[in-house]
Amino acid sequence: MASEALRLYRRLGHSRLGRWLYSRLICWRAPYFGSISPRVESLEPGRCVVRIRQRRRLQNHIGTVHAIALCNMAEMAGGIGTDVSIPASMRWIPKGMSVRYLKRATGVLTATATIAPITDETVGQDLHAIVEVRNTAGEVVFDADITMWVSPRKAA
Repeated sequence: MASEALRLYRRLGHSRLGRWLYSRLICWRAPYFGSISPRVESLEPGRCVVRIRQRRRLQNHIGTVHAIALCNMAEMAGGIGTDVSIPASMRWIPKGMSVRYLKRATGVLTATATIAPITDETVGQDLHAIVEVRNTAGEVVFDADITMWVSPRKAA
């Protein structure tokens, strides 16, 4: 059974306006993501693509997108990607994140999270969401390995 996030994306994600609305709804659910004005561009089990545009409020003192904005983008892509990839009987929470800043992050940036296939045997194990952030030239400017803890949902 598809997650609520995936069902909603499949209903709204076919148009630019729908993807904008979907992204706003995600930011309403997890308000801190709204600080980077993200747009979910693609979503399917095992993969999530999020895009942001460089804005003054996201810049650091050297005129590039600041580190925390990149981490927020990576966590959003990795989190949504994990949510739509795990069985409905499971839940997830970020446990840790390792990041690398590889080049100056400017312009429109695209984060692509990939998540390995997940089964019921994954319960109680670390799961890794691997995220690469690319600039408009296709260069990787940042990458992250987000460790997710996957566990059974509690019965209501």
